[in-house]
Amino acid sequence: MVRLRGRSGERSPRRPSGPLARRRRDEDRSRRGAGAGRRRRAAAVRSALSGRSVAGQVFVLNVVIVLLLVVAAVVALVLQVRHDSETEARNRSAAVAATFADAPGTREALRAPDPTALLQPRAEATRRATGVDFVVVMNTDGIRYTHPRTDRIGKKFVGNIAPALAGKTVTEEIEGTLGPLVQAVVPVEAPDGTVVGLVSAGITTENVGGVADRQLPLVLTAAAVGLALATGGTALVSRRLLRQTHGLGPHEMTRMYEHHDAVLHSVREGVLIAGGEGRLLLANDEARRLLDLPADAEGRHVLDLGLPADTAELLASQKAATDEVHLVKDRLLAVNQRPTDVRGGPAGSVATLRDSTELRALSGRAETARERLDMLYDAGVGIGTSLDVTRTAEELAELAVPRFADFVSVDLYDAVLAGGQPEGATRLSRAALGGIREDAPLYPVGPGIHYAPSTPHGRALSTGRPVLEARLGRARDWRAQDLERTAQVMEFGIHSLITVPLRAGTLVLGVVGFWRSDKPEPFDEDELALAEELVARAAVSIDNARRYTREHNMAVTLQRSLLPRRMPDQNALDVAYRYLPAQAGVGGDWFDVLPLSGARVALVVGDVVGHGLHAAATMGRLRTAVHNFTALDLPPDELLSLLDELVGRIDQDESADESSAPVTGATCLYAIYDPVSRACVLARAGHPPPALIHPDGRVEFPEVTAGPPLGLGGLPFETTELRLAEGSRLVLYTDGLVEDRQHDIDVGLEQLRRALETAGESPEETCRSVLDARLPERPGDDIALLVARTHALGPGRVAEWAVPSDPAAVGEVRARVTRRLTEWGLDDLAFTTELILSELVTNAIRYGGETVHVRVLRDRSLVCEVFDSSSTSPHLRYAAMTDEGGRGLFLVAQLAERWGTRYTPAGKVIWAEQPIP
Repeated sequence: MVRLRGRSGERSPRRPSGPLARRRRDEDRSRRGAGAGRRRRAAAVRSALSGRSVAGQVFVLNVVIVLLLVVAAVVALVLQVRHDSETEARNRSAAVAATFADAPGTREALRAPDPTALLQPRAEATRRATGVDFVVVMNTDGIRYTHPRTDRIGKKFVGNIAPALAGKTVTEEIEGTLGPLVQAVVPVEAPDGTVVGLVSAGITTENVGGVADRQLPLVLTAAAVGLALATGGTALVSRRLLRQTHGLGPHEMTRMYEHHDAVLHSVREGVLIAGGEGRLLLANDEARRLLDLPADAEGRHVLDLGLPADTAELLASQKAATDEVHLVKDRLLAVNQRPTDVRGGPAGSVATLRDSTELRALSGRAETARERLDMLYDAGVGIGTSLDVTRTAEELAELAVPRFADFVSVDLYDAVLAGGQPEGATRLSRAALGGIREDAPLYPVGPGIHYAPSTPHGRALSTGRPVLEARLGRARDWRAQDLERTAQVMEFGIHSLITVPLRAGTLVLGVVGFWRSDKPEPFDEDELALAEELVARAAVSIDNARRYTREHNMAVTLQRSLLPRRMPDQNALDVAYRYLPAQAGVGGDWFDVLPLSGARVALVVGDVVGHGLHAAATMGRLRTAVHNFTALDLPPDELLSLLDELVGRIDQDESADESSAPVTGATCLYAIYDPVSRACVLARAGHPPPALIHPDGRVEFPEVTAGPPLGLGGLPFETTELRLAEGSRLVLYTDGLVEDRQHDIDVGLEQLRRALETAGESPEETCRSVLDARLPERPGDDIALLVARTHALGPGRVAEWAVPSDPAAVGEVRARVTRRLTEWGLDDLAFTTELILSELVTNAIRYGGETVHVRVLRDRSLVCEVFDSSSTSPHLRYAAMTDEGGRGLFLVAQLAERWGTRYTPAGKVIWAEQPIP
C-alpha cells in the first residue's frame, strides 16, 4: 500500500472512512454552514437597525414617537388621577357634612345644655365610618362643639362660615388646625328655615394626595407594558420592512431602480406587469408602442385601455399563456404570460409581447384566424347588449348565422328564464332559433323540450362538455330522439351538428346547437373549439341577464315590503298617495304618514338616487331610521340632521366594503302638522318644495328653506312654519314627477301647478288628476306622490289651563278635568285622568320650573299634556320598598296607553294617551 506524504516528507494522517465517518463529516459541515448563516443574518439585522437602512430609520422613528406618546399619556393620567382625587375629597366632605347635619337628633342636640356630650361621640363615629379626617359641629358664632382633638373644642372654627349662615353649602381649601385640608361647611336648619348651627367635614391634603400616589405605580406599570408592546410591534414591522428591502439603504435602492429601469426600457420586447386586481402597474416603451397605450395607462384597469376584448381579458387574468396570438389593430402579437405568485410573490402577472405579424402573414391560416378573431370580437361587443335572457340568446343566434352555422338553436332551462338556478331541472324551453331559412323542421321557439340522455344535446347537458357529430346521419342516438322529426331534418339537408353546453362556472344553463346544411364540409375540431369559445362568451352574458332578472325580482319584492301598505288611523289629515316605479326597475323613493303625540301627524317623502336592489335596501334603512327618529318627537330640522349623520355613516361603512356601493345621493322633506294650531312645520334636504292648494283652489309653492342633500354633513337645516286653513291640501312629491330629460324642473313645476288648479277637492281626485297630466309613457325615474287635506281640532275638543306653581293647585286641576270630561261624556275616564294629571302636574310644579300649563285633547284618544319650562326629561324607574317617591311615572305608564316627552323652545311637554271607550 502506498502512503502519501506531505511537503515536509511526513506522512499525512489518514482520514477515517466508512459510512459513520462520512455522516459525521456531513453533520460538521451542516453545523458550520448553519452557524455562518446565523452570523450573516445577525450582521444584516445589526446593519439594518443601525439607522443606515430604510428599516432602521423607520424603527428608530417609530420608537421615538411611541416613547413620546407614552410619556405624554403617563403625565396626563397622573394629573387626571390627582384631579379626580381632589374632586372626590370635596364631594365626600360635602356629603358627610350634609348627612350629619340632616341626621335625626342633630338639631335637638344643638339646643341641649351640653351639645358636646351628645355630639362628640356621634361625630367621631361618623368620622371613622366615612373616612374623613374630622367632623366638627359648631354654633352660629363658629365655636366648636366637636373635634378629633378635644383640646380644640370650644375654640373658634377656622374657615369661611358666612355662606353657610346664609343657608348655603361652602367647600374650600385652607390651612386648618390639622394642616392643609379640603373642608365643607353646611347649615343645620330649623323647620322654619332658621340656621341653628353648622357642620363641617374635611380631609387633609396629605390623604388626598395619598390616593394619587397609591395609583401612580399602577399607571407607570401600565405605561411600561404599553411601551413594551408598542416597541415590539414596531420591531416586527421594521423586521418585515427589512425583509422586503433586503437591508438596502435609500441610495442602494435608488441605484438598483435606475439600473432596472434602464434595462426594462431598452429591450425590443414589450413587457407588461399587472396587479392581482387587473390594474396595469408597469409598461415599457415597446409595450406602449405595440398596444398603442395612452399616456396615463399605468394605474388604470387593463379592461379600460381600449384593447381587444380577448387580449384585455388575458392580460387582466393571472393564467399562464405561451405564444398566444392576438390581433391588436393591424398587428398579430405573440403573448407569453406567467403569474407572479407561484413562489410566494405578490398577486399579479408578467406578460411579454412580440410582434409576429410578418411571420403569421406567411401562413395560409392567417385569414381564417382573423375571421375567427373578428367573430369572437363581434361576439364580445354584440352579445349581451341588454340584460334580457331571451334577447341575449337571440343575439348569439344572429351572430353565428350565416358566418359560422346555417342554423343555431338555444335551449335554456325554465328556471334560468325566470332568473333562478337550474338545480335538478330537466325541462327546457327553446329561447332562440335562427337560420338562413325559416322552414327548417327544428323544434320551434317555446317550452316543452326534453332530450334523452344519449342524444348529443343530452350528453352535452350531463357532462358539461361539447359534442361534435360530424356526420349527423350516422348518429343513431340522435335519430332515436324523435324518428319523425329527425327524418324531416335529414331530408331538409342538415348533415352536421355541434352541441355546446352553456356554462357559467360550474352551472349549466342550457345547450346551444349549431347546424350545417348548405356548406357540404362537416364541422371539424377547430370549429368545435370556436363554437365553444362563442358559447362561453354568450354564457357569461346570459348568466348576467339571469342574475339581473333575479335581483330585479328580489328588488321589486323588497321594495313592496318596505313601502307602507296602508295609512295609519288619524283625524288630522285625509291622505291619498301614489307610487309608480321607473321603467328601468325599482328605485329608492319612499313616503310615510306617521302619527305623533298631541294629535299631530308627520309627513315624509324621500328619494335615494339610483335603481335596483341597493337603492331599495337603502330606502328601507332610511325609512326605518325616520320611524325610529320620529319616536323621539324631534323637530324637522333635528330629525334631518340625524338622518344626515346616518347617511354619512352608511357611506363610510359601504366604502370600507368593496362589494357594496355607497349612497350616491338622498333627499328628504319632513313636515309636522298640528290640528290644534293648524301650524305646519317643514324642513327639506335637497328635495323639491311642496305645493299648497288653498281651500279656494289657489295653488302656490311655499318658500321652504332648502337644505343640502343627505350625507354631505356639516351644514345645518332650517325649518319653515306655515299656517294652513282648514281644508287646505299639502302636496308632497319626488323629482320624478317634475323632472325628465326633455324638460327643466321649472317647466315641470309649472305643469304641476296647472294640473293642481284643475284637480278635484278630495286628495284621491288630486292624485288622479296630477298623474293623468304629468305621468310620462316610459317614466325614467320613480314617482312618489302624497296629498294630505287638513282638518282642525276645534275649541270644543280642547281644554287648557294655566297652573300656579303651588302644590295646592293640583286639586283645582282635577276638578276642572272632571267637569270637562263630564261635558264630553267621558265619565268612565275621570278617575284615571285625575290620577295621571295629578302625578304629571305635581312633578312639573316640583321639578319643572315656574310656568306650568295643562292641555287636554279629545281626538281618537284622550290626550293629557303638561307643559313646563324645564328641559330635564323624566325617567321611569322602579322604586324600592323604602323609597318615599319615584312611583308617579310608573303609575302613569300603567294607566295610559302611551306616554312620552317632547321638547319645545320654551321647555318640554309630558303627555299621556288613553283610549276612548
